[in-house]
Amino acid sequence: MTKASEERMLQKGVYTGIMEKDENNNFFCGEYLLDYKMAQKHTVGDWITIKSIIENPSDISYNKYPKKSKNFDKANNKPQQ
Repeated sequence: MTKASEERMLQKGVYTGIMEKDENNNFFCGEYLLDYKMAQKHTVGDWITIKSIIENPSDISYNKYPKKSKNFDKANNKPQQ
């Protein structure tokens, strides 16, 4: 599978990437903070697709992550028809 076809399969939302966790136990994907309760349903290192984003309402993490998502799930690796 080529890199271009892989990217086409994964780009069905706002952003697709690998879920990570920082030194403050924040889950994030790229520049987006992920909702903590929702992120616990997944594993760090999973490919996820963020479907929508909002402005981060938290004063604590806003400077590092100005955008947040509650609407994300494991990335869909099925080819588009």
